[in-house]
Amino acid sequence: MSLLTGKLPAELLARLLSRVVRRDPRVLLGPTLGEDAALIDLGDRVLVAKADPVTFATDRIGWYAVHVNANDVACMGARPAWFLATILLPQGAPEALAEEVFAQIESACEALGVTLVGGHTEVTYGLDRPIVAGAMLAEAAAGRIVRNADARPGDHLVLTKGIAIEGTALLARDAADHLRRRGFGETSLERARALLDRPGISVVREALLACDTAPVHAMHDPTEGGLATALHEVAAASGLVAEVQAEAVTVLPETEEVCRALALDPLGLLASGSLLIAVAEADCERVGAALSKAEIPAACLGRLIEGTAGVIIDERGERRDIPHFRRDELARFLESLGTTSARG
Repeated sequence: MSLLTGKLPAELLARLLSRVVRRDPRVLLGPTLGEDAALIDLGDRVLVAKADPVTFATDRIGWYAVHVNANDVACMGARPAWFLATILLPQGAPEALAEEVFAQIESACEALGVTLVGGHTEVTYGLDRPIVAGAMLAEAAAGRIVRNADARPGDHLVLTKGIAIEGTALLARDAADHLRRRGFGETSLERARALLDRPGISVVREALLACDTAPVHAMHDPTEGGLATALHEVAAASGLVAEVQAEAVTVLPETEEVCRALALDPLGLLASGSLLIAVAEADCERVGAALSKAEIPAACLGRLIEGTAGVIIDERGERRDIPHFRRDELARFLESLGTTSARG
């Protein structure tokens, strides 16, 4: 079967990861479905390590590379600290492109309090766009680490901000003409594009705040495949499934408009900027109050339970399986237009 753009199918990835041999006993967590970063025992501290690329042309590629890696480190309960970037530029690229990518990386690092410590930059044959492969490192006390495998039956699921911040913003940019033909005005398009910065795609602040407020059992940032895929990934790591109340899922108004116009499902749309947090029922209200005080919208979606399939319960009490998306709705739509997404 030919592979589609985006993440590898979960079954294929699981098969590949099953062949990985842990040769160093200090590796506390290696490559695993549903976990956001690796963990390495350093004695009294744990090293958190994450690598993630941005593969499609974008005028903010360096900025993206820092934030997407920082998010995954923060989801493990650690504060992002050190960043490395491998920057591949196409032949004939102007010097200004290299300068711009470096400036974006440094700006994002400054905003997060991260230090750029190394990497590699080269002009590469055969590329038609720049690529940035980032790696983020952090350290934390062992008791601070959050793993999705540690989620417990009965844990409540909190979602910050709502869906789908990044996918909506990118569609407003890359599918603007299609949206205009469906009645979108420039004000609506600008409002959707602005989601990229307000509220933005970083979840570092809320992840660290949640960990400072109560014991957090699991955290995951919904990215490719949207909220539905994030729920399946937490399930894969924890051995539990999600029971979600449909009316509790906050779909941003801009997302509703864009998805309605383009016949997309918000549950499968790239959702960077939201954070899924699993805490004990007794701590759910406390975490929600702390987020609200910090002016970070949050809502309890439902809970984790034992079972074989996650479900969404609508306002009538009817139950349906949480959908599986073979690929993100953004990638599916843009490829149908012969366009590549601004985010890899």
